[in-house]
Amino acid sequence: MKEQTASTGVDKTRVQKVVHVQAPQSVAWRVFTEQMGSWWPLAYYKIGKANAVDAVIEPRVGGRWYERGDDGSTCDWGSVLAWEPQSRLVLSWDINADFQYDPNLKTEIEVRFIADGKDRTRVELEHRHLDRYGARRDEMWTIFDSTGDWGKILESFARAAAT
Repeated sequence: MKEQTASTGVDKTRVQKVVHVQAPQSVAWRVFTEQMGSWWPLAYYKIGKANAVDAVIEPRVGGRWYERGDDGSTCDWGSVLAWEPQSRLVLSWDINADFQYDPNLKTEIEVRFIADGKDRTRVELEHRHLDRYGARRDEMWTIFDSTGDWGKILESFARAAAT
């Protein structure tokens, strides 16, 4: 069921973003899933106490999604819910509105990689179940849609995949 605000008709339970990557689908998948630390803004978007040096997605359903600190520590962000190499990835995003890990939150990020010609890939990201933030849903929607912006993060990814 979609919740929409009466004034705008915007569905505040999800954020959707699209980016076109100047790279084949296999390259886009590999950069997203194996080289996240090369494009994720770890200096700003991290939750651990240590300086983050990498973001890791373990390549299997049930695998962890986490940041690695410069001291060797790890800090979970979520887990892998679907792993369909080169085409689809679903991750749980278990970071609450106070930007702390909460394994019970379970919002979801689905990323689709769609070949768009020989050397281009359309990447679609949907962050859903934002209603699980309860009273802070609108605040988190704003962060994911514009303030922290999944769009800006995807642009960073697209630049890395194109090189």
